[in-house]
Amino acid sequence: MRVRIIAAALIAAATMGFAAPSIAAEAGDWQIRARAIGVIPVESASITGLAGDVDIDDAWMPEVDFTYFVSPNFSIELIAATTEHDVMATAGVDLGSVWILPPTLLAQYRFDTTANWQPYVGAGINYTIFYNESTPPGITIDYDNSFGFALQAGVDIMVDEHWLLNVDVKKIFLGTDVSILGGAITADVDIDPWVIGVGFGYRF
Repeated sequence: MRVRIIAAALIAAATMGFAAPSIAAEAGDWQIRARAIGVIPVESASITGLAGDVDIDDAWMPEVDFTYFVSPNFSIELIAATTEHDVMATAGVDLGSVWILPPTLLAQYRFDTTANWQPYVGAGINYTIFYNESTPPGITIDYDNSFGFALQAGVDIMVDEHWLLNVDVKKIFLGTDVSILGGAITADVDIDPWVIGVGFGYRF
């Protein structure tokens, strides 16, 4: 009987020693993630003074985001990334390139913060800044900065209590008023990109 008790105690101790670490999020936790993102515009435009539409190319860049857990199921995320895009009028006019910086603030709901797979959805706003325009000789282009909305869905895959893998998809509704050649040509451009990201993160 004593041997059985000792054996049971050893098994219990071993089980406790090799138990999976806690991966539950708690209020006050922070999370930082680094992702490789693809920004895929779904563009359309209404152009005055120039035939056709616009074509904005895809871009691939790194992204960093910071998340604060208000509670285990609710969090706030700030996303920072910038991408460069070539712009072409479909009439064949090269409009050069422009850098886009759309910092985005999202409120998230997390369905389960105790399992290894932790899916979430989010919604929020972004403010898009256009800068460092590069245009062909003789062409001037001005892009207006603008506010927009964003939707998000993704999943954090916990590797242990701190490290995680992440897959994330966002739809950002953003547009800009464009002035070409000092207003001789104007355009109302909707960019509305999909942002697809894969990366890793650390929760603390």
